[in-house]
Amino acid sequence: MSLPKFIIGMVFAIAIVVAWSHFDGASLGMTLLRAIACAVIIQLGYFLLVFIMVARSAPTPAEKAREAERNLGLDQTAKNEKFSTRRSIH
Repeated sequence: MSLPKFIIGMVFAIAIVVAWSHFDGASLGMTLLRAIACAVIIQLGYFLLVFIMVARSAPTPAEKAREAERNLGLDQTAKNEKFSTRRSIH
């Protein structure tokens, strides 16, 4: 679910809770408490859903990551450049 859809759904859910509290005859403080509780529960559920989706996703293989890096041009070296850990003292 995209963030804009989530926010719209959350606003409608909180509006329903506020309307229900108003028609139930709850005080302003109780209505506010119910709206905050609703928002916290929805946020917690969304966070857990995203966390589970990320945890279940397969890691990108190293070969695909290297190929993507080459395609971005991040791995540009001179043709005759040699890499070594040895340093010359001049």
